[in-house]
Amino acid sequence: MSRSSRRHGFTLIELLVVIAIIAILIGLLLPAVQKVRDAAARAKCQNNLKQLGLACHNYHDTIGKLPYATTQAYPQFYPPQWYHSYWSWMALIMQFYEQGNLYTQADTWAHGTKYPYQWWPWGGFWLNPPSPPNPALGTMVPVVQCPSDTRVLSVQTSTDGYNMKICLTSYVGVAGFSGDFTGIIANSAQRGPLIVDNNIRLIDIADGTSNTLLAGERPPSVDLEYGWWFAGAGWDGSGVGDITLGSDETRYAQAIGCPTTKVGFQQGNIFNPCDQVHFWSFHASGGNFLRCDGSVKFYTYEINKDVFRALCTYRGGEVAQPE
Repeated sequence: MSRSSRRHGFTLIELLVVIAIIAILIGLLLPAVQKVRDAAARAKCQNNLKQLGLACHNYHDTIGKLPYATTQAYPQFYPPQWYHSYWSWMALIMQFYEQGNLYTQADTWAHGTKYPYQWWPWGGFWLNPPSPPNPALGTMVPVVQCPSDTRVLSVQTSTDGYNMKICLTSYVGVAGFSGDFTGIIANSAQRGPLIVDNNIRLIDIADGTSNTLLAGERPPSVDLEYGWWFAGAGWDGSGVGDITLGSDETRYAQAIGCPTTKVGFQQGNIFNPCDQVHFWSFHASGGNFLRCDGSVKFYTYEINKDVFRALCTYRGGEVAQPE
């Protein structure tokens, strides 16, 4: 006895319905996954800043002061008194955030005598033949880079025909109202905790360590010209643009042809070079900041401008409270 059977497949309408349902589910899933990734990157970024804050405090406990933001090439910062000219505050505290080996390598190199100007971070690039830079200059250090910035933050740069590998940072020290050393030193009320040729004690922070910012986020622009992590002179020799930034860097903005409306704390874009003159981040709606008490807080772009300026100075005497 025979029996016939028929196999039923999906009709076109059924197939389209299934595809539509899958597309809707994917559409719902992807934003959730992206949100989780963003939250994880933001938390990792906060942890990076906390490590830098703890390192600054340990440095302070050991040395008695916070690190220099950077130093200039004045005679008092030449060997044999000083071998770390233009080292950034992040480089000076390496021993305190699990980069002791790199610190030893960089310090040993700076004390070497094999090459002319070996103590200089960039070596003797103007010599003929040029002498090589400190190897730490081109070493990637994850703790100084925000994971939300997925770029490889290194660049091969040519100075007077000599190529150097430079690695960059997502974080800059807070220089106060302006890190311009020609004006900031004259008005101590406008100083930040990290400025050129100056290191302060935590006890000197008259506005309170919880009301004073120590470092914040500023991704390097797409040309990777500013933001050198190990050592950076900045646009004017004070470190501004590379390793520090103030709340109102108007002279820095003007020097690179940008409007002064770009200063402060506002949304930015790596493809706009003018966005390197202000604090911003890849995180949605704001950025992470390290405070002088070692805590990290996320501030939104809606923060009052006067409050933000007050947070960037350590002895301004302001009464405005951020929260």
